[in-house]
Amino acid sequence: MNKTKYRIFIGLLWMFTVGSVFGAETVYDVRDYGAKADGKTLCTKSIQRAIDQCAKDGGGTVYLAKGTFLSGTIYMKSGVTLKLDVGCTLLGSKNLKDYPETVPAFRSYTDNYTDKSLIYGENLERIAITGKGIIDGQGGSFKGPYKVRYKMRPYIIRFIQCRNVTVKDVTIRNSPMWVQHYLACDDVHISGITVRSVVNANNDGINIDSCHRVIISDCNIRSGDDAIVLKSTSARLCRNVVVSNCVLSSRCNALKMGTESNGGFENIVITGCSIYDTRLAGVALEIVDGGTMDGIVVSNITMNKIGAPIFLRLGNRARPFKKDMAKPGIGIMRNITISNIEATGANATGCAISGLPEAMIENVTLSNIRLSFEGGGTKQDASRAVPEKPKGYPEYSMFGRLPAYGFYCRHVKGLKLLNVQLQLAKSDQRHGIVFEDVEDALIDGLVAPRSEGANSIVRLTDVKKVFIRGNDGE
Repeated sequence: MNKTKYRIFIGLLWMFTVGSVFGAETVYDVRDYGAKADGKTLCTKSIQRAIDQCAKDGGGTVYLAKGTFLSGTIYMKSGVTLKLDVGCTLLGSKNLKDYPETVPAFRSYTDNYTDKSLIYGENLERIAITGKGIIDGQGGSFKGPYKVRYKMRPYIIRFIQCRNVTVKDVTIRNSPMWVQHYLACDDVHISGITVRSVVNANNDGINIDSCHRVIISDCNIRSGDDAIVLKSTSARLCRNVVVSNCVLSSRCNALKMGTESNGGFENIVITGCSIYDTRLAGVALEIVDGGTMDGIVVSNITMNKIGAPIFLRLGNRARPFKKDMAKPGIGIMRNITISNIEATGANATGCAISGLPEAMIENVTLSNIRLSFEGGGTKQDASRAVPEKPKGYPEYSMFGRLPAYGFYCRHVKGLKLLNVQLQLAKSDQRHGIVFEDVEDALIDGLVAPRSEGANSIVRLTDVKKVFIRGNDGE
């Protein structure tokens, strides 16, 4: 059987095997367009020819078989599924010249980051990346800050203003920059993927930016920067997003909303995730560049070895997302529910829920929370004045070690702490809970060790209408 007939036979066999998934779609094997799976031959043009022909014929599947295909930037087209078979690696070129400058029509703050990607799509529909193969960006080969043109570091996947996007089952590793960036996209479904990327700075696992109707599920991510992060680097809301059943580890934050918040966030659900070995916060919710965060539900999360389990910040960095644009006003942060959280191995800093004197965080409920902290806080920590830092970069550690070993809550209106249990690995001289400038609050069912030298578990300063009941101090 000659090579061409063999490939036709394998292609037909593969189509029959996966017919239930892809139906009668035509398969375009990149090897038939000149690609060589030897890891040395640059296959960019061959893969692109297959994609272009697939799109011209009305759509189908572009197939990468077992082997290693070296490539620079490839441009997706509407109706195209990029299928990476078991044993296949799509290998990003180490040569920056293989990633042409691509400036999107949709403007956002990410214009300041990089204009290069391994897989790129803009204003497309019905696109997918699937299969059990690997996409490797060889990110360790790229050096320098992302804003320096001649040292720019590419994304692996970047889709902008696309509709009906699916990324499923693939393994993505070693990104030079963000692993994935979805900007102003609608109806995005990311499921079953594995991310392993800790080789460079800014290695965010998944960035959902100004998108509508997004489902992220069953993903396993180990990233050098935030694992799953929602952003709004434009005036467009990030809205109607569900993140579920993911296993996450990060050198930064595991689950984050912000820092860029210009357009805001609405109707977001995060549930059923396991977080481990995360240097910063397990869950970080941040509004600092204007925008409104409204209707956020976080539930059923376990954490082990994190900096702080929970961090909420309403600040006023006020960074515009376009050049010559006026600074945004102070944003709004409200209607947040966090429940059923188990966390162990948190460090001594504590958790902050901190607004501004002129802009309070509103309507926050924390229920069924059990957190274990390192402890070791001193009397000096307990009595220190915490700076406001309205323009500071939001991070759980931005205020230093907090006056509370558990929750330090400041400039909050409408706060409920229900069935919260705090634990310490070693003794601590701080209060478990500190309220400063808090209004309309309820603490019910608090269980926490009494601080050495403290008269109570809870300290209240400049508060209004705070009710405490049913608490048990050890």
